[in-house]
Amino acid sequence: MKSGTLLVACLLLSAFSFAQEKKAEKPKYNQELATSLGADKYGMKPYTIVMLTTGSTKIEDKAKMGELMKGHMTNIGKLANEGKIVVAGPFLEKNKENYRGMFIFNTKSKEEAEQWVKTDPAVQAGVFSYEIFPWYGSAALPLYLKHHDEISKENP
Repeated sequence: MKSGTLLVACLLLSAFSFAQEKKAEKPKYNQELATSLGADKYGMKPYTIVMLTTGSTKIEDKAKMGELMKGHMTNIGKLANEGKIVVAGPFLEKNKENYRGMFIFNTKSKEEAEQWVKTDPAVQAGVFSYEIFPWYGSAALPLYLKHHDEISKENP
């Protein structure tokens, strides 16, 4: 083996070893944070997912539909500010289930999630319908929201 090849091999091996060491380090457990987020011993907690589907009401009036969508977005912001919704967003492609978007609500109660989704003007108007599912995910999920405003220049 030539010395240049040996040097490259040693550097790659050192970099790989360093990367493995960094990867192996586990962050220190933070009981206060875990408790504040409602985490179980796995760092997880129950949520409720609401899948928005196409509703039975078709609104042809673009101004009326625009008003409903503005209300829909305002309601999402309100629920997020209240800590009730931790994820919301539309699907980017059509799908066989007719799912239009989804919410992840910060509750394990399907009844509570249904009360919250019914505050949406587009749901009230029948433009969207919904399906509700219990879900188990990382208790840290709500923490990403505090950074969203830092990375968005405009709101839809």
